[in-house]
Amino acid sequence: MAIANGMLDGMSNQSFFIVIEGIDGAGKTSIAQQLHNVLEQTQGDAVLLTQEPHADCLVGAEIRAALAGSRSMSPQSLALAFALNRSDHLERIVEPFLQQAGRIVICDRSVLSSLVYQARDVFSMEDIYNLNRWARQPNLTIVLTVSPMKAYERMRRREHKRDLFENNLPARAEKYRAAMKLLRDKGQQIVEVDADGEYAQVFAAVLEALKQHKPDWLRLQPPLLW
Repeated sequence: MAIANGMLDGMSNQSFFIVIEGIDGAGKTSIAQQLHNVLEQTQGDAVLLTQEPHADCLVGAEIRAALAGSRSMSPQSLALAFALNRSDHLERIVEPFLQQAGRIVICDRSVLSSLVYQARDVFSMEDIYNLNRWARQPNLTIVLTVSPMKAYERMRRREHKRDLFENNLPARAEKYRAAMKLLRDKGQQIVEVDADGEYAQVFAAVLEALKQHKPDWLRLQPPLLW
């Protein structure tokens, strides 16, 4: 299992773990990449960009096959696979990087996505949370909120085959609201950013959210290149 939150409490002011979330089509991946580029301007190689599920961690290939529809997996098995992948990802990649002061990790999706995409009638959000309760909590989660119409419009521009979960976006958006409430009730810092606008506008709002919630040691400046 990954290192529990309590074991790293003493380092909570020395490193910073950011998660970018949102329904498919919200722009998570491009925003996370741009945020990494901007933070590199002031923090150098003390910034790591990663994602979940992580392809190079345990059962990553099996998860991708299930999401692509080329492998059958029950909802319970998929939830367990995500938890195992997350455990390996945190233990081997995220936690070692954050052990050194002044380090920042930006992660494209984490536990919030598991609550949204893996909860079912017989496998509740609380069940999913308990399955992942050992995972390191983000210092800040930024959720890109986007209308289903805009999300579908962006997804139509993609050239890859749609994943298993890239459907019924209105229901997904509603589940995100429920999942955010659950995590906020458990003390997590979650900020919503309207992602319906143009990219530059959305990214500026993300930077403003980070500016308001970042630790004092994290230097932040507007992007030098767009």
